[in-house]
Amino acid sequence: MAKLKILLIDDEKDFLELMGRVIKMWGYDLITALNGKDGIDAVKKKSPDIIILDYIMPDLDGLSTLKKIRRIDRKIPVIMFTAHPDGKSLGHTERLGVSSYIPKMSAYSDTHATLKAAIEMATKKLGDRGLRDG
Repeated sequence: MAKLKILLIDDEKDFLELMGRVIKMWGYDLITALNGKDGIDAVKKKSPDIIILDYIMPDLDGLSTLKKIRRIDRKIPVIMFTAHPDGKSLGHTERLGVSSYIPKMSAYSDTHATLKAAIEMATKKLGDRGLRDG
């Protein structure tokens, strides 16, 4: 079975590199994008299996990026990083199919554990659907 492709979209280069190393260490193929526009292009060209998306980005924020991604692929699991740990401001994103929210300011080990669990949950959903039926 091919490795799952995870698209990581975040405007903070250091965070992107750090999380990217972790995702690769876990055995997934990694695609990165430093902004929403490049992330949308990556969805079109590289067909990732799971998307990890930052909520707060300049120019095209996470919500706007997610809306555009949903026009391309309505079913792809999306995990959203947020600086809003209570998640109250994110309630409207549920209808767009966000699988999980991860507070960006969590302790490093908490972020890893939460991200790993979210990826595993998204992977299970993909398996239940026959690995991306479109």
